Amino acid sequence: MLSRLKSCSSMVSFAVVGAAAGLLALGGCATSHQEMARPSAAPAMDIVDTAVAAGSFNTLVAAVKQAGLVETLKSKGPFTVFAPTDAAFAKIPKNQLDAILADKATLTKILTYHVVPGKVVAAEVKPGPVKTAQGSSMNVSVANGAVMVDKAKVVKTDIVASNGVIHVIDSVIVPQ
Repeated sequence: MLSRLKSCSSMVSFAVVGAAAGLLALGGCATSHQEMARPSAAPAMDIVDTAVAAGSFNTLVAAVKQAGLVETLKSKGPFTVFAPTDAAFAKIPKNQLDAILADKATLTKILTYHVVPGKVVAAEVKPGPVKTAQGSSMNVSVANGAVMVDKAKVVKTDIVASNGVIHVIDSVIVPQ
């Protein structure tokens, strides 16, 4: 599973990117000479360190460690992570969450379902199916200004990390 996630990290061939796919596959391109001349101030922290620093993803970070995905999510990427908060994990009954955390295969399947290969910022999101690093597709929908990922609401977008972007969601999503 880890090697599949790593090998998918440069693939950006999903509906959510649309016309920006070519730019993302190249790692993002400047659109003017002025932008090209300006040095980029890339974030210093990767996705894992960014999540740790935020302080509201403690359960997610613990789960990532338990699943052995830290090294992968610290790698070059880029990745888009739909990150459930601690409050999102708290919606899961404790005995059920403990069982998931104890089953590395199930935990890895759920966590990689929250990851989309490539860097997709909010302005590029389009409704429709989006292939995840887990292998199946999540559904992105937009209604009344709210972006939903399956049944989870995106509550904060575009937390930029050195190897991708985090979008905060209010529920843990599970592949079908």
